[in-house]
Amino acid sequence: MPTHLRATLSGMRRLSAIVSLFGLLLLAGLLSGQESPAPQVLLLEIKGGIGPATTDYIRRGLDSADEAGAMAVILRIDTPGGLDAATRDINQAILASPVPVIGYVAPEGARAASAGTYILYATHVAAMAPATSLGAATPVSIGGGDAGGSGQEPADDGEDAEEDGSGSPAGGSAMERKVINDSVAYLRGLAERRDRDLEFAEAAVREAATLTSSQALERGVIEFIARDIDDLLAQVDGLELALDQGGVTLATAGAEVVPVIPDWRNRLLATITDPGVAYFLLMIGLYGLIFEGYNPGVFVPGIVGAIALLLALYALQVLPVNYVGVALIILGIALITAEMFLPSFGVLGMGGLVALVFGSIMLFDSDVPGFGVPVAMIGSMAVISGLAFMAVMYLALAARRMPVTTGKHELIGQQAEALATFHGRGRVRIRGEDWQAESGEPVQAGQAVRVVALDGLVLVVQPLESPEPPPSSQPSSAGIGRPGHRPHPP
Repeated sequence: MPTHLRATLSGMRRLSAIVSLFGLLLLAGLLSGQESPAPQVLLLEIKGGIGPATTDYIRRGLDSADEAGAMAVILRIDTPGGLDAATRDINQAILASPVPVIGYVAPEGARAASAGTYILYATHVAAMAPATSLGAATPVSIGGGDAGGSGQEPADDGEDAEEDGSGSPAGGSAMERKVINDSVAYLRGLAERRDRDLEFAEAAVREAATLTSSQALERGVIEFIARDIDDLLAQVDGLELALDQGGVTLATAGAEVVPVIPDWRNRLLATITDPGVAYFLLMIGLYGLIFEGYNPGVFVPGIVGAIALLLALYALQVLPVNYVGVALIILGIALITAEMFLPSFGVLGMGGLVALVFGSIMLFDSDVPGFGVPVAMIGSMAVISGLAFMAVMYLALAARRMPVTTGKHELIGQQAEALATFHGRGRVRIRGEDWQAESGEPVQAGQAVRVVALDGLVLVVQPLESPEPPPSSQPSSAGIGRPGHRPHPP
């Protein structure tokens, strides 16, 4: 190869190497200058009464945060309380979460009352917005004896009740003392786990004590007071937390907040487990099945009633139900239905209406926040059932006053024609049929009679009018036919 060609190839190789090195340096500069994606923080909300739908929503949200690798979860709380079982399920999910959960009572004016206090104590970080409150965690009994609601309104008068050495009401039943002591131990356990104020935890249960946000911060019940979520993220940035999976340092400054919207399943569950909806489904189911039972073959009421009743039974399974109320509702509907077929002159219907109203009032425990049937709905159902009962009574009385249109008794009031002259027993023709008849007055052949009663298979008749005399074959002249009369001579 000539010397000049060899030099040209060598120069081209050096140029290619320089260009490649420059390209790599440029690419490295671009990659190093690119900003890393901002950490994600998922936002879950607890608003209103805490029930099974809330549990499902929180569990799914925490699972989504773990799958997405979120830095933390903000649990924004504004609740008057809820059910004990749902609250404990939520707390178990929070305690086992590999993602830090920041409890935040917000917006301003919100509260974490009763069950909300338990949840706030269970979170890894507790914060409140200004002008918010928490506490009043005394449990109440549900369903006539079983204590099913944690963090509800106080179960006793509180101020005037004598207390024993533990601070619980001395006059309460053994079950009430057992439930209160269990709740105290549960909330104190959460306080010890998160290193928060133990005295308030016990006072919130035994005395229904409450705190404002500033008081809660001062007593060590919460760690932060934040105006909004951005302020909260800025304050918790760099905070070190100890989780079961290991230590975590929060890097939340400028984090992207992603709200978690309830999916269709959770919205359906929340709708079905609403006490008003569950009560309405129960009524529709019972009425639908009863209507189908008395009108077999219609199918639509039976299908709709069966579906509604199954949905209602599912809702009643997870709601604080008083089964005496359910029994009274079923009894009331049964009595109203029986009124349609038994001649009780309204006694069964009125008793059924009273049982329906009292059963509806007793169906759910009104002390559990957000889990009572609206009074307007109970009144509407009572009015509708009462109007239906009155309509049935009106139709029954109207039917009794109507003339009989089937059977032999429909002949009463009809007209017949006498087949021969009779006084007593004879025969008449009615609607093309010959019947034996009886009359207390003389009846001429062809005379119209009216049927006034039935005596077995004998018609009791009454003549209507006298028959016209038969035409004479003699000439009609004056005086003809009168004895002893002779015509005058012309």
